[in-house]
Amino acid sequence: MDYELKAEKNSKRNEKFLNEFAGWMEDKNLSERTIKTHLNNASLYLNNYLNYYDIIKMEDGMDHVYSFLDDWFIRKCLWSSKYYIKETASSIKKFYQCMSELGKVSADDYKQMCRIIKDSMDDFYASFDEYMNDDEDYYW
Repeated sequence: MDYELKAEKNSKRNEKFLNEFAGWMEDKNLSERTIKTHLNNASLYLNNYLNYYDIIKMEDGMDHVYSFLDDWFIRKCLWSSKYYIKETASSIKKFYQCMSELGKVSADDYKQMCRIIKDSMDDFYASFDEYMNDDEDYYW
């Protein structure tokens, strides 16, 4: 099966998880705007990043959050900023909290991912500053 078909199949599979996430957030009485923000951010991670270099299933995605927030998001998303790094990290944590509560991923793996995000936020901000202040165009 070629890459495009695998990516499409993985994205369709992710729609089930995103729909469950939407329902989970509705059950928590989050506002429609907040739900939309978290869904958009989670979808970006699941369907764009996890399908970018290779096809990575949602269940294995927690192992890739650091490289997403520290590099890919900063370089590939023109709207990236420190605010959006934090917002996107929050959305990913909420998504995997939902998946953990639904038994789709390990609670221990979820907690580890949260620790990594918390402990690495300064690294993400420093990478953003470095990228934005770099005079070289070697990223492109």
